[in-house]
Amino acid sequence: MTNQLRDIIASLGGFGPVAGLLLAFCGLLIAELLLVRGLGAARARGWLAALTLVILLGAGAWAVLLPTRGFLFMHLLFLDNQAVFMQVVVALGAALVVLYEFADKPPAPAGGNEFTLPSEWYALLLAVVAGLFLLAESVNLLAIYLALELVSIGSYLLTALPATRRASEGGIKYLLFGAISSAVMLYGMSLLYGLTGTLDLTADAFGQELARQDSLVVTVAGLLTLAGLFFKLSLVPFHVWTPDAYDAAPLPVAAFFSVGPKAVALLVIMRIVTALPETPGPNPLQVPLAVLALGSILLGNLAALWQTDAKRMLAYSTIAHAGFLLVGVVSLTESGFEAALFYAGTYLIINLAAFFLVDRLAFRNGGNLAMSNFAGLGASYPVLAVALTVALVALVGLPPTVGFTAKLLVFSTLYDVATTNAGNTSGWLLALFGIGLLNAVISLAYYLKIPFLLFFRSRPTNTIPAPALPMRFADWLAVGLAIMTVLLFLKPDWLLNWIARF
Repeated sequence: MTNQLRDIIASLGGFGPVAGLLLAFCGLLIAELLLVRGLGAARARGWLAALTLVILLGAGAWAVLLPTRGFLFMHLLFLDNQAVFMQVVVALGAALVVLYEFADKPPAPAGGNEFTLPSEWYALLLAVVAGLFLLAESVNLLAIYLALELVSIGSYLLTALPATRRASEGGIKYLLFGAISSAVMLYGMSLLYGLTGTLDLTADAFGQELARQDSLVVTVAGLLTLAGLFFKLSLVPFHVWTPDAYDAAPLPVAAFFSVGPKAVALLVIMRIVTALPETPGPNPLQVPLAVLALGSILLGNLAALWQTDAKRMLAYSTIAHAGFLLVGVVSLTESGFEAALFYAGTYLIINLAAFFLVDRLAFRNGGNLAMSNFAGLGASYPVLAVALTVALVALVGLPPTVGFTAKLLVFSTLYDVATTNAGNTSGWLLALFGIGLLNAVISLAYYLKIPFLLFFRSRPTNTIPAPALPMRFADWLAVGLAIMTVLLFLKPDWLLNWIARF
């Protein structure tokens, strides 16, 4: 008992960023009540946004500067360099979203897709970020489940936060599919516990006991356990909620959903997959993961081809990119995991740039996100149009953007593994390599549809001319993210060295 108490006390230092975010969540709820009553809604919102931004940046810096590394709370959590990197990605993504949302303060357009977020969203975002910080450190099945539920509940509330019918429908769909995936995940965890007698992924008994089981049993239990994480990544067949929830949620919320939860879910998948035994044969989850990645890439790209709404198109593209994120994990090598981390870090910048720039151009067109309404805006707003083109080219994975570098790294590691492996797995890995690259070409058809309309189509004669609005801070923030995609292509070592250091 004394040793356990000492371990708990020693672990409190490494738990600081998570505890700070949870305390800040409670404090921000109280601050909102006091500030709204004392300063009024408009001024209170400015203070709440500033506090949230400081808290998020502080939590990310705290995680980096934290001297404590290793196991926390009797092997319940594990704070390693990969967890810290993902925590920084999440904190940075949330901070950018808060900054953009506060800088973009026009009233919601009548009948448009965007709605002004109530001030409660800042506290809810902190709760989701705290859950993601906790999930990044979790190496115990129970801790993974509880952290994932904290993230999920906050996400459901953020989706349904605007008082509209569409938001309510999107939130309910998100909740129903989330509940199903959580139940499946919990069942898989119970199977793993029954097979191993432990919930600790790092325990020697976990791998040893699974090595004695039939590979089919381990595969089924592992896939059921990963169901909740597949749901957060929007992988097939847990992708159905994605377009409706993204379409219903306000754009800043949808932008954060597209990057934050996916990055951390990817890390937890790496932890679970590497905890499974590789002897006497290959990892039992390698082929199923390759099939899921291939299915997600195919379905996401093919479904995006038929979309006429820019936001729904980006929602389907996140399904395809979830498959690309998983490509690095499928290789089951250290270089593959590092490539996946690089992809997650760059995807944060690329996808936020795409969401923000689509929103900025739509705002100048009455808030309408239909692709046809982007026609001719390139001449009126060349800076935003060129920046959006750069972001979409990065999503395709073409030079001179970092999207090309990210895809090159993950597919290079996959090809190396596929050509050196001898056995049944190499065929699936080669199929993923070939069809995955082919889908990068297919994505040109829908990603470049918007630039084509911006620059090579004139505005219809029966439409109101786009107002000549000046560039605002939100516009320059989005443009700056697009510029970063080019700079990271020219200097990928900035991020690669950071990942290697982590």
